[in-house]
Amino acid sequence: MAIPKTYRRVVLVRRPPGEPAESDFSVEEVPMPEPKHGEVLVKVHYLSLDPYQRGRMRDAASYAAPVGLGEVMTGGIVGDVVKSQHPGFKVGDIVEDRLGWQEYAIGGGPTLRKVDPAIAPISTANGVLGMPGMTAYFGLLHVGQPKPGETVVVSAASGAVGQVVGQIARIMGCRTVGIAGGPKKCAFVKDELGFDACLDYKSEKDLDAALRTACPNGIDVYFDNVGGTITDSVLRNLNFFARVALCGSISQYNATAAEMGPRLFGTFVGKRVNMRGFIVTDFAQHYGPAMRQMGDWIRSGKLKYREDIVDGIDKAPRAFIGLLRGENFGKLLVKMA
Repeated sequence: MAIPKTYRRVVLVRRPPGEPAESDFSVEEVPMPEPKHGEVLVKVHYLSLDPYQRGRMRDAASYAAPVGLGEVMTGGIVGDVVKSQHPGFKVGDIVEDRLGWQEYAIGGGPTLRKVDPAIAPISTANGVLGMPGMTAYFGLLHVGQPKPGETVVVSAASGAVGQVVGQIARIMGCRTVGIAGGPKKCAFVKDELGFDACLDYKSEKDLDAALRTACPNGIDVYFDNVGGTITDSVLRNLNFFARVALCGSISQYNATAAEMGPRLFGTFVGKRVNMRGFIVTDFAQHYGPAMRQMGDWIRSGKLKYREDIVDGIDKAPRAFIGLLRGENFGKLLVKMA
């Protein structure tokens, strides 16, 4: 395969105060790099777009460094090695790592991993068999700790993480209730993924009442992807000794001012609720067994997934803005030309 002399990448050129705009990004064409000793050159096939990337656009202290102005936007990729100066990787290996929004990338760090294309399509290395899948697995099972017969509620239920959370909850023998936006997403969550119920937050006039109907025995585990008023409604319906796994708060990522809150934590004392925030890399040393278990569930048909794929790196900024608005339907990926 001939390697071109140039490739395209997306860099951050402005830090948005609120919702990002396409003008906050620039698509550049740059010379093709050469891998040094211990490095590989990867031709990217899929780029992962994820909500956490909004936080990297801020120049603020967080669990990871922000993207610098003029730097390539951070993001997970899956692709094949086209040149190698690394003893552990050869040309043709399929690999995954967080190498950014670009058509080719230099890799070779400790997080670069091989992907077995025989297990599932390689796009899943950025989804159900990658960071989102691991987030769902450990956030639910290790943080939420569901028990058979309990009720699990997950927000953003049709998204990359939420769709996996709910299916694992069903595998664990739980009543599973999703919250999603729009009738198509709710139908997918209930009819295709097998959730017991799914509430459309866009059409429900009283989400508290809808939750009480869908969860007649209360809520034992809440997997929170959105924060805001949706989470307020769920928290008001928690059972004694409930567990809350705080994964994200996408409803607030573009906020220009802090929302009022927290307001409801007083009830946590009497109900002895355990709320815990987590980052997927907290569990990195346990990824191997989790990946094998997830692969088994996919092969057996117990675990399904939906991907939302856009074509071409130039479409990445617009697709990312849509992700933050909830316009995607499933795991959002960019397929390179």
